[in-house]
Formats: sequence, C-alpha cells, structure tokens
Amino acid sequence: MNIPAELKYTKDHEWIKIEGDVATVGITDFAQGELGDIVYVEVDTLDETLDREAIFGTVEAVKTVSDLFSPLSGEIVEFNEALEDAPENVNSDPYGEGWMVKIKFSNPSELEDLLNDAAYKELIGG
Repeated sequence: MNIPAELKYTKDHEWIKIEGDVATVGITDFAQGELGDIVYVEVDTLDETLDREAIFGTVEAVKTVSDLFSPLSGEIVEFNEALEDAPENVNSDPYGEGWMVKIKFSNPSELEDLLNDAAYKELIGG
C-alpha cells in the first residue's frame, strides 16, 4: 500500500499536498483499491467556495458512487479535466495523474486536523 510521507490525509481517505496556500486533493491508494475500477469523476464545484467537509464532487466506480469531501475550507480553483476522459488515472496513479481538485484554502489552522502518513496508516489498519 502506497502512503507517501510528504502528504497529509483525512479520515475520508483523501490525500492533500500543500503548496503555499493551494492544496492538491485526491483519493488515496487505499480508497481507490476499495472502490475498484473508477469509471467517472464528477466535480461541479469549480470556482465555488466550500466549507471543510462539504461535498465537492463524486467518484463513480463499477459497483458504487462515493461522495468526495473537501478536506479544507476554500475555493475550488482547478479540476483535473484529464479525468473526464481517463477516470482510470485515479486507479493507476492516485497520487499523480489521478489528482482531482486544487483548493485555495482560507483557514490554515485546519491543516492541523489532517493526518500524517503514520496516523493514516494506523487508521486503515496498516
């Protein structure tokens, strides 16, 4: 199971990469494995400002649809449009080509509530 040490994580199985005041967000290797083959990613919140834990989109796999929750409060400034034609990137490269959105976060103190790699590994029983 791939859990990069340089990223932060949520209990909802999202990963977060912080660069300045922008967070790149996707779902973890564990989450994509649990979902199975991903066939569609929908994000209809581009340019919207959301509160932490608000739903920013959905990911559809062969057997289920799961909501995607914003790990931080802020504006959704970018969507990975490559996922419209290649949602399978979430399965094959969850921490790279499978990223989903970028959030310009508005409350840096929320970063303290995110999990490090060791805490996330413990959460999933790794």
